[in-house]
Amino acid sequence: MNYIGILSIYKFELERARRTFYQTIFAPILLTILYFIIFGSAIGERVGNVNGINYGAFIIPGLIMLNVLGQSIANASFGIYFPRYSGTIYEILTSPLSGIEITIGYISASTTKSVIIGLLVLLTANFFVDFHVKHPVYMIFFLFIIGLTFSLLGFIIGIWADGFDKLQMITLLIVNPLTFLGGSFYSINMLPGIWRQISLFNPVVYLMSGFRWSFYENGDINPYFSLIIISIFLIACVVINYLIFKTGYKLKK
Repeated sequence: MNYIGILSIYKFELERARRTFYQTIFAPILLTILYFIIFGSAIGERVGNVNGINYGAFIIPGLIMLNVLGQSIANASFGIYFPRYSGTIYEILTSPLSGIEITIGYISASTTKSVIIGLLVLLTANFFVDFHVKHPVYMIFFLFIIGLTFSLLGFIIGIWADGFDKLQMITLLIVNPLTFLGGSFYSINMLPGIWRQISLFNPVVYLMSGFRWSFYENGDINPYFSLIIISIFLIACVVINYLIFKTGYKLKK
């Protein structure tokens, strides 16, 4: 294992986050503040409690999830797409690094940034509402595995995309709608019977439920089943990334 090469990619990607501080770090925090002002205060006072939880506290896992999913995909997809766009990808491919090592370097950096953003959103939420995380270890674990999985998905998107518009297309047209419809700001138990059944086909529901359970021991789905779903998704992303480097899909002409 070429640890020096992996660390070089890792450091370069983290440095990019520093150069794009306002977009990578400041924007998610500002978005969180706006959500708390609009949803937590204005709307939350009328909603009251959801499953016995103050609405302002109830939406905290959803806000973290919304930011982590978006940032994981954006960081990983742009990280691998830009070298393809600029042509420097061939320098990486001809370096003494295997496909697995290249993937580890990019994915580790993207996951690190996603977890940091998630924790910053959690810290920001502390200024607006009182809450207590009942299972902090499980919360960090869910945060890490979700960030890792969607970083792998973003890496796949970054290799698949042949334009900057496609980098945003999957997030805007698929991931964001699934996140909003996945119980981020409401419980799916509040939905009429047929719509609740339809919601169960949304994979984000299982991620959201497991993550919220780590906060309040209150979720729409059994947390262990949520873990199984995210593990299956993670394995699928790992296999696809392996096949991409094995076949050279859109990496080699």
